[in-house]
Amino acid sequence: MKMKLLMDRECSTIILAAGKSKRMGQPKFALRMPDGKSFLENIADKYAEFGCKDIVVVLNYEGINSVNKQYQSLSLQTQLVLNSNTDRGRFSSIKEGLKQIDANYAFIHNVDNPFANAELLKQIYEAKKEGHVIKPIVNGRGGHPVLISRKVIDCILTEKENNLNFREYLKKFQSKEIVVQDETVLYNINTYDEYLEFYKK
Repeated sequence: MKMKLLMDRECSTIILAAGKSKRMGQPKFALRMPDGKSFLENIADKYAEFGCKDIVVVLNYEGINSVNKQYQSLSLQTQLVLNSNTDRGRFSSIKEGLKQIDANYAFIHNVDNPFANAELLKQIYEAKKEGHVIKPIVNGRGGHPVLISRKVIDCILTEKENNLNFREYLKKFQSKEIVVQDETVLYNINTYDEYLEFYKK
C-alpha cells in the first residue's frame, strides 16, 4: 500500500470498473500502462497524489475476485465496492460508489480512460464553486472525469431508478465547462485494437 502524498481534499473519487469488457476480452482495469502499472493502479495513484479523501472502485463479482487474487498496489484510501447487478448499468455503479463517501464533491472516472494527471484534476477542482457539474472540454468535445457536487450526489442517492443515462441525468444541474489542453480526457479504450493504438503513443 502506498502512503498519501497530500492532505485530504474535500473530494472523493468513484472509479467505474464493473463492466464486463466483452469487446476487450479481459478486464480493462488490469490492462497495463507502458510503465507496467495497471490502468486501475495508475488512476488510483493519481487521485491519491492529488489528495482525494476516498478512492472507491466499483467492480463486478469477477472483478473483485480478480483484484483480490492479483497483486494491485493501491493506496490506503482505496476501497473496492461490489455492484452485484451490473445489468442495471453504469448509473447503478455510480450510485453504489457514492453510498461509500461523505465528501462534498466527487470525481466520476471511467476505468477505460487510464489517465488522470494532477494539473487537470486541479483545474477541474478549482472550478467546483462555479456549477454542480464541472466538465473538461477539449476542442469543443466533452471528456472525463467530471466533478459533481453534494447536491448531485444526494439526488443520485435518492433516485429510485438505476438504469438511467448518466450524461442525460446531469443535464438537470447547473454545469460549468472547463477548457483544457489535455486530450487524454477524450480517451475511451474499449477494444484490444484501441488498446494497442494507445500503447504505441
